[in-house]
Amino acid sequence: MSWGWRPYVPVGQRRRNAAKAVTRMLGKGESPQPIEPFSGRKMARTFWGEAWCEHLESMGDYANRLPRGRTYVRNGSVVDLRVDTGRISALVAGSDLYKVEITVSPLAKARWNKFKSECAGQVATLLDLLQGKVSDAVLKRIIDLGEGLFPRTREIKFSCSCPDWAVMCKHVAATLYGVGVRLDHSPELFFCLRGVDHLELIQSAAIDSLDGSLSDHEDILTDSDLAGIFGIDFSEIPSSAAVSKKKTARKKVAKAKVAKVKTAKKKRAVRLRKKES
Repeated sequence: MSWGWRPYVPVGQRRRNAAKAVTRMLGKGESPQPIEPFSGRKMARTFWGEAWCEHLESMGDYANRLPRGRTYVRNGSVVDLRVDTGRISALVAGSDLYKVEITVSPLAKARWNKFKSECAGQVATLLDLLQGKVSDAVLKRIIDLGEGLFPRTREIKFSCSCPDWAVMCKHVAATLYGVGVRLDHSPELFFCLRGVDHLELIQSAAIDSLDGSLSDHEDILTDSDLAGIFGIDFSEIPSSAAVSKKKTARKKVAKAKVAKVKTAKKKRAVRLRKKES
């Protein structure tokens, strides 16, 4: 950003500028992803959207600068907003069309692994996770300022093509709020931005569940056990010689899966022992 100021542009003109920018992008065969205009004091209304906005507002370096972008994001001045791994890019209409680039450091592997370990088995389904319908303990862990999943101030860098010399201009502020609005509709983008796979939380819960079902009788697995674990009903298979071979093959596949689960269980036990030591 360089020194200098542009004339103030009324809201109505900014909206017209935004509409023209969208039309130009469509004419070029591009597919803009705008933040549609909305009313009301709240920037976001779901857990992930609200948590994102509240996290930004809790950071001292941002608290006094973010309000500059609220009007811009509400009135539809964010013409295009993209969220990718470690990167947010946007086009924001003001006196001109400005390009905003924000980089967000990936979530440190140690923090992610610690989070997964502490929350293992507490996230039942993907839908629960994306809707924020998890225990208070998990929610508290997610938003923890020190060890949670949200980026710290030093992990966020931004720039804007506007002439405003301020550390955070209103176009950057509008973009950051726009991410909160976007997370209302696509919460999985949060994990994409942080460079982690949210499905690992669900897989961890599934392995824990299997570990529990195998722990007491892991060396005695009958056909009915395999049916319960893998959905294979061997009792319905005819007893002909040809089908018997198929039954044996299916048992081998199922036992291989069981062996894989056992291996995962042993590896996890080794990790826990190392952690405790």
